[in-house]
Amino acid sequence: MKFKIAVLPGDGIGPEVLAEGVKVMNAVGTRYGHKFTTTDGLIGGVAIAAQGTALSEDTVKMCKKQDAIMFGAVGDPRYDDPMAKVHPEDGLLRLRQALKTFANLRPVKLFPELIEATPLKTNIVKGTDFVVVRELTGGLYFGKPKRQWTNAKGRHGVDTMIYSEQEIDRIVRVGFELARKRRKKLTSVDKANVLQSSRLWRQVTMEISREYPDIALDHMLVDTCTMRMIQNPTYFDVIVTENTFGDIITDEASTLTGSMGMMPSASIAGIPAEGVRIRGFYEPIHGSAPKHAGKNEANPIATILSVAMMFRYSLALENEAQAIEKAVEDTIKEGYRTYDIMSPGMTKLGTKEMGDVIAKKVESK
Repeated sequence: MKFKIAVLPGDGIGPEVLAEGVKVMNAVGTRYGHKFTTTDGLIGGVAIAAQGTALSEDTVKMCKKQDAIMFGAVGDPRYDDPMAKVHPEDGLLRLRQALKTFANLRPVKLFPELIEATPLKTNIVKGTDFVVVRELTGGLYFGKPKRQWTNAKGRHGVDTMIYSEQEIDRIVRVGFELARKRRKKLTSVDKANVLQSSRLWRQVTMEISREYPDIALDHMLVDTCTMRMIQNPTYFDVIVTENTFGDIITDEASTLTGSMGMMPSASIAGIPAEGVRIRGFYEPIHGSAPKHAGKNEANPIATILSVAMMFRYSLALENEAQAIEKAVEDTIKEGYRTYDIMSPGMTKLGTKEMGDVIAKKVESK
């Protein structure tokens, strides 16, 4: 089969880890007879420097013509000034809006061999395996009004958390559908004790739950959720939550996997269904980590696992997705590590070398 893939490396370690994702994608092509045509685009700080915007309209148009988008990372210290008119992260927000990728899937899975890489007790983290479904195009990041101003009383700033019934409905259904394919348990996370948007969230979730009598639903305040994730992470199967909460708790969840370098994600524009190809873009949840850029030390596994998700959701090729995941699993079992998950007795590899090992395993199975 032939596929067109947009490649948006971005900033910092983005180009390095994404190169390994492309390497593994091509290894899949060699094994299964697929052909991939890639088109590069600028996003983030590199786009600002070259084009004056974090994501150009031409790049958006290009992405819309592709079967899927692979994305590295955005973030550049040159644009850290909060008063700057444009920031690298603006490009990512624009991409989400333009592609209408309202659902962000973030698997949180601890490989047994990496238990020692986590700071938590073995008996707590053992068996951690859940998915966070984060609403991606609403809430505080996109709500209006959003501005700063100054008056006689000083400086002020406002961001608006707003959700419609329709926005809540579609993301919650993604959560229910994923739970149906897993352990049939959905935890809806909100702040319904104080936020009106969360009260609506809970109301709509309860209404939709009547259509899923086979799924055990519980509701949890976000502060309780953050505590429960550390105290008893195996409690969770699928978590569904709004944009800001999802952003925060999945960064916290990286502690459970040993490193952010082990955390992939898929941003998709529909409800997953077997055999259905959904528009989406695929990225590791980590940032651009500029202090590690250019050193061949960043962990590419989150990017590579994101490529597996691309095969699953946008290309509807489940066997290929599982081949990548199996290659990663075998690589970890055999003791290969990057610096962030390194432990005594293991074999330390750089970014490129880790990609080489995984790609070779994909090809040889």
